[in-house]
Amino acid sequence: MRLIVATSVAGALLLGACTTDPYTGEQKISNTAGGAALGAGLGALGGMLAGGDDRRNALIGAGIGALTGGAVGAYMDRQEAELRAQLQGTGVSVTRVGDRIVLNMPSNITFATNQDAVMPGFYRTLNAVALVLKKFDQTIVDVNGHTDSDGSDSYNYGLSQRRAGSVASYLDSQGLDPRRFAVNGFGETQPIASNATEDGRAQNRRVEIYLTPIT
Repeated sequence: MRLIVATSVAGALLLGACTTDPYTGEQKISNTAGGAALGAGLGALGGMLAGGDDRRNALIGAGIGALTGGAVGAYMDRQEAELRAQLQGTGVSVTRVGDRIVLNMPSNITFATNQDAVMPGFYRTLNAVALVLKKFDQTIVDVNGHTDSDGSDSYNYGLSQRRAGSVASYLDSQGLDPRRFAVNGFGETQPIASNATEDGRAQNRRVEIYLTPIT
């Protein structure tokens, strides 16, 4: 599983250096941007293969201080408040689960049907997320993709992973530390509503971002 996740991170970072034709799927990578993205991706890959705590260890080793005691809750309270202010009216929900923050990004505002490229109209929302994540850098970021049950398991898994990678890649392109990120695709395995109705399926098609404090 670590290999799958780490490879996804490397792929997502390289995707940030690409321009893609949404109709042909052709990609072009600049030598400078592609090399920088690949280097960052390989660095993330090497760290994550060593163990589940390596994102924290790498960031702490780079001088990002760990939170302790009551500072954890207060730090996440401030981050939650800023996210709620920035994301009000965007369609992205902000949920607090203990000391973690979950951002739920429904696919209808993020991606065109069966596509994995972030819609340009959603860039502004992701820019707002990136601004808050830059300010609150003592968190690690898990980007998780989910689909409904339509289509095959393998197709849904791949689509969910590519969509999560696209979101992570865009956020990384805004200057965030790639060592903070992990990218996961869960396909249709973690529904939050019934797939028997269109409304339920729409809720299940989503990308979630989990923000966890570095402690």
